[in-house]
Amino acid sequence: MKEKKRRLQLVMLSLVVSVLLMSIKFAAYYLTGSKAILTDALESIINVVAAGFAYYSIYLSSKPKDENHPYGHGKIEFFSAGFEGALIGFAGLFMIVESVQAFFNPNDLQGLPLGALILSSTIFVNVGLGYLLKKEGEKQNSLTLKADGQHLLVDALSSTVIVIGAFLIYFTNYFVLDSVFSILFALYILFNGYRLVRQSVAGLMDEVDPKTFNKVVKALNNHRRKNWIDVHNLRIQKYGADLHVDCHLTLPFYFNLETVHDEIQLLEECLESISSHNVEVFTHADPCIPGKCCAYCRVTDCVFREEESLLNIPWNKTNLGKNQKHYLEISQLGKKK
Repeated sequence: MKEKKRRLQLVMLSLVVSVLLMSIKFAAYYLTGSKAILTDALESIINVVAAGFAYYSIYLSSKPKDENHPYGHGKIEFFSAGFEGALIGFAGLFMIVESVQAFFNPNDLQGLPLGALILSSTIFVNVGLGYLLKKEGEKQNSLTLKADGQHLLVDALSSTVIVIGAFLIYFTNYFVLDSVFSILFALYILFNGYRLVRQSVAGLMDEVDPKTFNKVVKALNNHRRKNWIDVHNLRIQKYGADLHVDCHLTLPFYFNLETVHDEIQLLEECLESISSHNVEVFTHADPCIPGKCCAYCRVTDCVFREEESLLNIPWNKTNLGKNQKHYLEISQLGKKK
């Protein structure tokens, strides 16, 4: 609850700061008439809208599960990132259209030094807040915070180059450079918008997140027990900062129900330890098959063993993700030989 409150406070701070910076950038455009500064100011509108939607998404994602949303409301964070990416993309396209027109009809620019200095004051604020949001997003595994932070850092970078470009125009009197810089930044903004949309789609489609999957694999290997003969069909779904993990666990067929429950409980506690947020684990228990699982079974006191334990199947992304017992692979390897 404390972390969710922290996320809401940070996004509210981002919203307030975005409104202030937007006002400053439009003031700089009013003083200079620079299309490049206008593109930066227009992107600030996107910052404000995106921060507002981010606040709502984090508020909604913090709500508990209900009958209509048995997995919680965390998926809204992926919508938030996609929405922000789409807005950035539209802003980039608008900037390109405006800049192309200005390229063929360049205007004299006024007050460039003052406008550039005003714009430069926003850079430090965006860098500081963007870094804070991105760091907190990584810490809390919040795509909304990471997307908002990345957006502010991109905004700071574009403002930096625009300031440099403004001084170049001032000293060279090549006013056409204003449109050139504007088009270049619009293309960069489009690329960042695409990245956010790509991350959003990946989350909504439950695409495998290598970083999270590797954490699960590491935890399983660190807590691997000899009774856990095999783990397969491992799948991970992200719901904002929360995780849903399900897998199949192969145990000795002669275990009673109470022992099976205890082993599953240990496995679930192992997986729950990978995150400070909620991790929901569903485990399906499979009985081992004598003669087929013995080759890689590490249970030393099994009276039903039909052959020695010869193999040690590594628990990695490839093996754990397959929806089949690994004895199938061993038998297939034997046929090939």
